Amino acid sequence: MPENHGARGTGLRPYGWMLVLAAAVLLVDQASKLWAVSALSDGRNITVIPGLIELRLLLNPGAAFSIGEGVTWVFTLTAAAAVAGILYAGRRLHSPAWTAVLGGLLGGATSHLLDRLFRPPAFARGHVVDFIGYGDLFVGNVADIALTLSCAFLFLLTVRGVPLAPVAKES
Repeated sequence: MPENHGARGTGLRPYGWMLVLAAAVLLVDQASKLWAVSALSDGRNITVIPGLIELRLLLNPGAAFSIGEGVTWVFTLTAAAAVAGILYAGRRLHSPAWTAVLGGLLGGATSHLLDRLFRPPAFARGHVVDFIGYGDLFVGNVADIALTLSCAFLFLLTVRGVPLAPVAKES
């Protein structure tokens, strides 16, 4: 009888669940960016929680905190490498926790990669749409939230010694 890798009899394997979660992050992030560009392009700001959260449009050519604004192409290559690495590592998934972590990382990295590839000012040098302002600290987006949470859980899984895949038994 074949081994069931699916979750609750659905037949979808961890790699498939990783892709589903990544697609959800990607769709929510890109839809929210589409809304932000259309609703906030006129310079309007929307206060969500006074002094804490404000929606305001920022087209970011750099990385976090606008670091590296002059080398956008480096972030494009980095995002492409991250996507490829996650897709490769995900083939070994057996843990639901790691499936969620890699799905969040893949969705966020793919969304940022699409921004870099297809948004102005040019192919592979596009600016990431940021619109969630956290006081005077920084402005981010949904992909940033997914990436940050996934990195935090990645750290916890690593510290706890949870393996990505079962450890091979010695003969």
